[in-house]
Amino acid sequence: MTRQTTIAKSVELVGIGLHKGVPVHLRLEPLESNSGIVFFRSDAGVSIPLTPQSVVDTKMATVIGKDGVSISTIEHMLSAIYAYGIDNLRVVVDADEVPVMDGSSMSFCMLLDEAGVLELESPKKIMRIKKEVEVKEGDKYVKLSPSDDLSYDFTIKFAHPVIDQQSYVLKFTKENYKKEIARARTFGFVHEVQYLRSKGLALGGSLENAVVLDDKKVLNPEGLRFTDEFVRHKILDAIGDMSLIGMNFIGNYEAFAGSHDLNHKLTLELLKDPANYEIVELITAESKELVKAYA
Repeated sequence: MTRQTTIAKSVELVGIGLHKGVPVHLRLEPLESNSGIVFFRSDAGVSIPLTPQSVVDTKMATVIGKDGVSISTIEHMLSAIYAYGIDNLRVVVDADEVPVMDGSSMSFCMLLDEAGVLELESPKKIMRIKKEVEVKEGDKYVKLSPSDDLSYDFTIKFAHPVIDQQSYVLKFTKENYKKEIARARTFGFVHEVQYLRSKGLALGGSLENAVVLDDKKVLNPEGLRFTDEFVRHKILDAIGDMSLIGMNFIGNYEAFAGSHDLNHKLTLELLKDPANYEIVELITAESKELVKAYA
């Protein structure tokens, strides 16, 4: 796929928002070449472009906003959009968050499968990482380095018997993403949920849309979808967060204990210096290899 893409038709779904617990109507609409991904709050009449400058909060999720209007928990849906290599799309929601669905990105993959992918006239642009870019805080870090393909290498460490230390490397292709990453759910701890609810957050959170743990075990009766579901979900998040650079990229993403906040800082650090990257149009012969990941 050497040309820009959008979806072939509009699609929609209704789901519960994680933090407010109210039903949210989500609609994806096709857009022309060079439009990028644009969010629209239909209840407030405000459009928010998907750029690192639009990010207003990264504590519990990636939140974008403009003129006092925000949209939260965008990363799971963006992860799927990015994995499908979709360049131009309008995302319409009638509330301040994207529905959480089952806590993974699988529902959004199914929605995109229903919509279909449409190739447009303009050549596709991809960012090639040229220099190593890293953001560190204590022993936590996220970094991008040059590579001929796209991979996500993530390690997490939690003082919890079920999680402990987990590492996973995703050699990125759309098929690998759907098979290895898309079904991994977000996770949280009972004590955190109680605290968040006292603050009026996580009101829509349940065992239907997250893996919940107490001090010793997973509380979900069906158990885990993968033994290392936790680190796989962190990769799912990272793919969504990195989509804020505005296009697919080629390079190696590596993280130890990464977060939405560190990912956001990494996108800003990357874009700060044009020497860190080059933007390639996928119509040249030498870009054939780059196309494979988004086939």
